[in-house]
Amino acid sequence: MRIAWMAIAVWLFVTACKRKNDYVSIIHDPVLFSNTVHELNSVVMGNNFSPIVASRNYMYASVAAYEVIAAGYPEKYQSLAGQLHGLKNVPSPGTGNKIDFEFAAILAYCKLGEAVTFPKGSMSYYTDSLKKMARLHGMDDDVYNNSIAFADTISSAILAWSKGDMYLQTRTYPRYNVTNTPGRWVPTPPAYTPAMEPHWNQIRTLVLDSASEFVPPRPPDFAITDKNSKYYHEVMAIKNAVDSLNDEQKHIADFWDDNPFKLTVSGHLMFGTKKFSPPGHWMSIVGIAAQKAHFDFAATVYAYAITAISQFDAFIQCWDEKYRSNYARPETVINKYIDQTWRPYLQTPPFPEYTCGHSTVSAANAEALTHVFGDNFSYTDSSELEFGIKNRSYTSFRNAAIENNWARFYGGIHFHNSCLVANEYGKKVGNFIIDHLKMKKE
Repeated sequence: MRIAWMAIAVWLFVTACKRKNDYVSIIHDPVLFSNTVHELNSVVMGNNFSPIVASRNYMYASVAAYEVIAAGYPEKYQSLAGQLHGLKNVPSPGTGNKIDFEFAAILAYCKLGEAVTFPKGSMSYYTDSLKKMARLHGMDDDVYNNSIAFADTISSAILAWSKGDMYLQTRTYPRYNVTNTPGRWVPTPPAYTPAMEPHWNQIRTLVLDSASEFVPPRPPDFAITDKNSKYYHEVMAIKNAVDSLNDEQKHIADFWDDNPFKLTVSGHLMFGTKKFSPPGHWMSIVGIAAQKAHFDFAATVYAYAITAISQFDAFIQCWDEKYRSNYARPETVINKYIDQTWRPYLQTPPFPEYTCGHSTVSAANAEALTHVFGDNFSYTDSSELEFGIKNRSYTSFRNAAIENNWARFYGGIHFHNSCLVANEYGKKVGNFIIDHLKMKKE
């Protein structure tokens, strides 16, 4: 959080050195919006939210910002009202009001980003700095006040819509019932954390007709004692791979680890290490791509919105399957039946194995971003550099999603079959959303 605040301070210092009445060039800079998304990333990370819940923050924040942009540029962008489940009406700005829609979009993003999960005021220091920056650089009273008012109006509408998504209700549902049935998921070391979000398939989808819109095939039957079975070969493949990782494979695994809270235990010493989760990583990729493509502010908001929508529905589809199959993690099976001292390269997340969540979300996002930026869009992903992990370069978003499949396998936390199926079904989710949403007008 301190690093994020220092970045804001630098931004304010640089912009303060510019001439007065130049707020348009500053506020309308798409990099400012990407910095705002990064700020929400930092808040999400700081509050230890799970990847699944984090996707909800990014989605509502992005939809709020997008609705402001759609209202300001109706000739280019179409409202999501009537397209996302439950979102029936979104207020219009009216006529005659001078509104800076880019400024309003940032404010709406911040307000929804914190409102749907966080305690009030989690991003107030950031929005206050933006408001001061706008005033410092000459935004007049009418534009300033009208922009804030419209941001509040859109935020209120999106927040009201969010309350119907079953999130609060699922907070009260029974905890997942763990049994020792062979092949069934159980908590894993070192924290033995209870099952994460076992009722997420009850969350309202955005575009998919239901959580079970795309049901994957059944995973291989649990048959660890049959050395000729597909299951046994899957188990041995991941054990052997982890036991012989080279430096490149370790880098791939580390780069896509995206564990929001890794718990390290050494004797009586215990500490946690935080990083961006999978949806936060992909939000960073959107910003990298938008800057390389020289997208303007509105197009940048659009790119974030369609990606956030894709990953939100992808999580629901995946979590529906996870708690249907309740598949045990490789670590559990290998420790019980083959080698009790074996550990995966990465720390095992606290939910069932099949299908792979990161692979599902990555594939869905890759389809969404390919739709926005085109295929064979090469880029260098520097998202992990702030966590001490060197950059990786890709020839396309789909190429990145495929590498992510291998990352989960190299990490020892997902069978390769699970990653392959997840990639296939993540694509189905992403393409369904592309086919059904009408956002950018041609």
